[in-house]
Amino acid sequence: MIPNLFSITHIQNPGGAFGLLADQAPWIRKGVFLILSSVAAAIVLYFHHKTPKTHPWLAAGLALIFGGAVGNLIDRFRFGRVVDFLDFHIGNAHWPAFNAADSAITIGVSIFVVHLVFNRMPE
Repeated sequence: MIPNLFSITHIQNPGGAFGLLADQAPWIRKGVFLILSSVAAAIVLYFHHKTPKTHPWLAAGLALIFGGAVGNLIDRFRFGRVVDFLDFHIGNAHWPAFNAADSAITIGVSIFVVHLVFNRMPE
């Protein structure tokens, strides 16, 4: 799409980030992802519920993390994999392909970290 910078691809990723657990049996992957995603979702929902209205950026970051995690989890359970399609590269430097849900998680975590660095955490 943009030479030497960005292209659309189609990579079926049965594992997690960077292909984590891709070589494991499907039932192992589903079990691990179900447990990890459920725990992460519960923690994110807890913090989102506790976030006061005076911290809308924190609430937005947590919502992005939750939405991205649930989106990837649904794809893994429906199809046994996620489809990574966004592919960035600069010359010979290449970042592994990822999808929109991964982007939501990354942006949400970035907002969360910036909030931690520059603001007091809500009580």
